[in-house]
Amino acid sequence: MSKFNKDSVGGTLTVVVLLSLVCSLIVAGAAVLLKPAQEIQKQLDKQKNILQAAGLLQKNTNVQETYAKFIEPKIVDLATGDYVDGMKNFDAKASAKNPATSIAIAAEDDKAGIKVRSKFAEVYLVRDEAGKVTQVVLPMYGNGLWSIMYGLVAVQTDANTINGITYYEQGETAGLGGEIANPNWQKYFVGKKLFNNTNEVALRVGKNASSDKEHGVDALSGATLTSNGVDGSFKYWFGPNGFGPYLAKFKAEGAN
Repeated sequence: MSKFNKDSVGGTLTVVVLLSLVCSLIVAGAAVLLKPAQEIQKQLDKQKNILQAAGLLQKNTNVQETYAKFIEPKIVDLATGDYVDGMKNFDAKASAKNPATSIAIAAEDDKAGIKVRSKFAEVYLVRDEAGKVTQVVLPMYGNGLWSIMYGLVAVQTDANTINGITYYEQGETAGLGGEIANPNWQKYFVGKKLFNNTNEVALRVGKNASSDKEHGVDALSGATLTSNGVDGSFKYWFGPNGFGPYLAKFKAEGAN
């Protein structure tokens, strides 16, 4: 048997292949070992963003305890506005990709520019110390300039007044459109009304929109297309093809 020559072409290739195999095994093993921790962190981030939208996140808040005490997640059928039981581990993104659980959005209705959505959505009832529902946190998303912008909107029990918003995932231009994630801009939504007296979506994000004290929020400076995306997201998700049916029932049947 000839002696292994690591300096030959064959020897070099053998060393490279073996080294790549060992590195792949190490990386794969690390991914498997870290997955539980990553899932816990993902869940914690989700809970943190819900609490932030609801105004329940303070500097020293224990996120898991506060979420468990005050937040009740529910699955909603968007077509009817009814709660759906028995859907565990709901994933809106995965549901939107599944033909059995998603619907295509007509171009004339697609103000958020998302083309397709899940038939269902997870909403979050927020209760006080006495167990009474004080608000509901609703997810929304839509196209901006560069990215799909994912946010949460907290709505009071009148099903009309915004209690808070947050954007937790977006890829807009830093310092311009990326300012949708800035709490200093998000605070302008607090107290605004989603609907007018005829129950049409009246919340508007645009240039000089704040002249409408009840419904308007000024667009971000230098970020017209991102601001238009936020405006379109509100118009779609709080309209008849989004949370409109749910909010009507939420108000008519009582928050509890």
